[in-house]
Amino acid sequence: MLGLLGERERSALLRVGIRRRFSRGEVVFHEGDPGDSLHIVTHGAFIARTSSTTGEVIAVNVFGPGDVFGEMVLLNPGARRSATVVSHGRGATLMIGRGQFEALRAGDTNVDRVLLAMLAERNRALTAQLVELLSTPVEQRVCRRLLAFSQAVGVTSPEGWVTLNQADLATLAGTTRSTVNRVLRRAQDRGLIELARGRIHLVDEPALRVRAQATARLR
Repeated sequence: MLGLLGERERSALLRVGIRRRFSRGEVVFHEGDPGDSLHIVTHGAFIARTSSTTGEVIAVNVFGPGDVFGEMVLLNPGARRSATVVSHGRGATLMIGRGQFEALRAGDTNVDRVLLAMLAERNRALTAQLVELLSTPVEQRVCRRLLAFSQAVGVTSPEGWVTLNQADLATLAGTTRSTVNRVLRRAQDRGLIELARGRIHLVDEPALRVRAQATARLR
């Protein structure tokens, strides 16, 4: 978002933004809350979760550095948050309020173009995720969500460790923790990953990507 704005507007946005810091598991906002701000991720990872009609918690998105969340409420006054956003670990955002955002839109017509591009990409990603959830074998989904999370937030060490526990990965993949455990154990037996408490080591990422595209079902 910042990269698509002009230098003057970008500097103005950075000046008026409020820097927020979050600890692991801290909620940025809850589903159904009224909203008056968007957040630009500057550090860490944030997971957006919502509830299905059956009461199950579903992870609908992961936001890493440079990503934006919460912008929808600024486009529709009176709208409420459509998901709960939680900090995955220690994280930080730049929070932009409605007044500052509207002033930015009034001063730079490129902002609306940027917003349309963001919303189009968000819609495309959510549609692809829904298709994947309905039609992709669970083993592929787990591998894909692990790789996507790693790409979104980066690894936590040069050795390729990703800080992600199996319960969170299960939420991202739309399955159970026990199923995720079976998939990961199988990948570990193949030498693709290494498991530790709350962390996953991507030992052979290229082979894991091949596995993510495989058609074999979990047995």
